[in-house]
Amino acid sequence: MRDFDWREGVQRLAALWRSSLQLRTVAITVLLSSVAVAVIAGYMSLSVGANLFDASRDQLTRTSANATLAGQQVFDAADEGIGLEDLDIMLRDAAGVIESVASSTGGTSYAILRSPGQEGARVPSDVQSQGLASDVLISQELRDVVADSTEQRTYWQSVALTQPTDGSVNPGLVVGSTLDIRGAQYELYLVYDISDTQDTLVVVQQTLGLGGFALLALIGAVTYLVVRLVVAPVKLAAETSQRLAAGELQVRIPVQGDDVIATLARSFNGMATSMQQQITRLAALSQVQQRFVSDVSHELRTPLTTIRLAGDVLYDQRESFSPATARTAELLHTQVERFELLLADLLEMSRYDSGAVDMETEPTNLVRLVEDALESLSSLAASKGSELRLVAPGGYCEADVDPRRIRRVLQNLVSNAIDHGEGLPIVVWVDSDQDAVAIAVRDYGVGMSSAALERVFDRFWRADPSRQRTTGGTGLGLAIALEDAVLHGGWLEVWSDGDSGSCFRLTIPRAPGIELRSSPLELPPSDEVPRLGEGE
Repeated sequence: MRDFDWREGVQRLAALWRSSLQLRTVAITVLLSSVAVAVIAGYMSLSVGANLFDASRDQLTRTSANATLAGQQVFDAADEGIGLEDLDIMLRDAAGVIESVASSTGGTSYAILRSPGQEGARVPSDVQSQGLASDVLISQELRDVVADSTEQRTYWQSVALTQPTDGSVNPGLVVGSTLDIRGAQYELYLVYDISDTQDTLVVVQQTLGLGGFALLALIGAVTYLVVRLVVAPVKLAAETSQRLAAGELQVRIPVQGDDVIATLARSFNGMATSMQQQITRLAALSQVQQRFVSDVSHELRTPLTTIRLAGDVLYDQRESFSPATARTAELLHTQVERFELLLADLLEMSRYDSGAVDMETEPTNLVRLVEDALESLSSLAASKGSELRLVAPGGYCEADVDPRRIRRVLQNLVSNAIDHGEGLPIVVWVDSDQDAVAIAVRDYGVGMSSAALERVFDRFWRADPSRQRTTGGTGLGLAIALEDAVLHGGWLEVWSDGDSGSCFRLTIPRAPGIELRSSPLELPPSDEVPRLGEGE
């Protein structure tokens, strides 16, 4: 459960990152600023630390040189005839002088050691501060350098000083030089605790850290304010464009000032005004066209009815006419029928355009409905040499639909399949699941090109206008079929292959209000069985 919450949190954060320009800008700015501040603060810390150490080292080496000089003066002022026993006392006096000079700069301890490899008695003996572990703090490398020195100069080395009270470790510095005591060379080592320099560096580093965090917070706040000033108008423009796309053509962006954002707002408002005028003009023109088509269709029905009655009388008596007159009567009868179909389709399209379409749904067995539609078109299929086949695997085949409209869709699809099927079998599949019912009509004829697939549902469009059509289509059948499918909340989809024919699939919900997510049938369905009849 905890892992699921973590993943959900990451997903929400990722979605927020993708959707928020303001968050991305502030985060990237703070991140890059953090890198810059870290680099600068690190360089400053190293530079300040090096300068503090160099200053402390220079001061301590000068103090050590002064202490060495003071100690050497003690021995130089002694009488030539002083005894060896008194040298120990004199060495301790010199050590006191040296310690007093070094203590002014934080000297903690000292050691005066005879350089190895010298002849004669070891007098005076080595002395060092109590508790100083000279063999640990003073490295052999430093002793070698100091012992080999032929000049009066100092040498230093960084060391770690362990505090006997609490065991903590402080930074230290050992400065070495040489003393000449009655011709014998002694090494003077002064040990300094430079923790105060370290404390100063820590204070500087803490100041840099706090200053860096404060600077980053300030950069983040300034970036947020600046981005908000820029993003807010852009966000307002996006919201306004969404409202325009939703049909609120009167909305506009408030214009303030004369900057680039104001120029963008004025341009956007000008574009919105132009679009509103164009859409209003086109809507008015569309209403005029719809009214014209509706009015003309209604007005033509009365004279068409009269022509139909007269044509029927002539058609019924055609056998008594001469061959030419009889043929004319037959042509008149056929074209009047086509004219009636065209008027009916135009009236139906005008109802869809005006939103005056009503559905009369009822529980309908779609398998029975398909069987009735196929039976009504069986004579047309026989005349074209095509066999009509129905494949209904079973399942939930009853749905709340408008049977008149579904029958019209089926007749359009099957008629087109017969007309383009090249005499091969026409197969109709019916299948369903708990949410949807699907009907697929498949032919194995000439098929359609990719360009034709994009326009197959356009009004008054025909794949081959020069083709002799037995069914005499008007170019509105598939457009009306698509409107009927959408009216039911369903889909009407097409698949075609130039070598394998075409397939139309109608998918409708089993009850109004159900949202379709998938179709019970593939597009196209498996055609292994129908292919067996191609050679018949």
